[in-house]
Amino acid sequence: MSRTVYVNGEYLPEEDAKISIFDRSFLMADGVYEVTSVLDGKLIDFEGHRVRLERSLNELDMQKPEAFDDLLDIHRELVRVNDITDGLVYLQVSRGSAGDRDFAYPSEDVKPTLVLFTQNKPGLADSPAAKTGIKVISIEDQRWGRRDIKTVQLLYPSMGKMMAKAAGCDDAWMVEDGHVTEGTSNNAYIVKGNTIITRQLSNDILHGITRAAVLRFAEEAQMQVEERLFTIDEAKQADEAFVTSASTFVMPVVELDGETIGAGTPGSVATRLREIYLEESRKAAV
Repeated sequence: MSRTVYVNGEYLPEEDAKISIFDRSFLMADGVYEVTSVLDGKLIDFEGHRVRLERSLNELDMQKPEAFDDLLDIHRELVRVNDITDGLVYLQVSRGSAGDRDFAYPSEDVKPTLVLFTQNKPGLADSPAAKTGIKVISIEDQRWGRRDIKTVQLLYPSMGKMMAKAAGCDDAWMVEDGHVTEGTSNNAYIVKGNTIITRQLSNDILHGITRAAVLRFAEEAQMQVEERLFTIDEAKQADEAFVTSASTFVMPVVELDGETIGAGTPGSVATRLREIYLEESRKAAV
């Protein structure tokens, strides 16, 4: 059965959904996006994603879509009509279409394009990988400098995923000036002793919504958190490692560049943080 999607104020069968070939997201990657998880039919961390979307729009001087204040209702309606119990809602805003291709931004009377669709992911919180851990490789970070803005410029992260796949691994950690920035679609962490270590917020990494929640839960659970740079060599010597994202929550990392991290199995810190995150996020879901 066809999904129902949302395009500029209309709920449509996916096969009827269309945007202009001159849309700037298509021509210039001039767009931003968010992905919100759905567990038990409810939205996880919705407000955090809404706030970050607004920040991304502001950083790019992009107008809010007219339906910005209705985004929660739109998300809920798509979850309802598509009968999503566990899954994802993808949202994208572009600067719209001025009817031709031009490097200059269109005039302010050109309305942004807003599209949303769902992805059905039964058992999203019960991923087998969470019990075994994932394997990652390290690659050079060749992205643009404003990674704090969640844009649709995802070519290099896609290339990184394919590099990992070619190496028989699950993902890649990107490295710049000798230090890990983040994974291709997640924030990266190591654990040494009783301390969780992750790169501090800046323009160099995405300000992860799951990251913020996990670090808050860690501190509430009396875990020590240190926000600083760390190297690949330091990661290889860590007791454990993990990543966080909206779709994988807290995911243990057990191998880096072919070398085992810790005991080679999901560590106690990552395992406990995943349990806490899922429990608390379900309680606060909308």
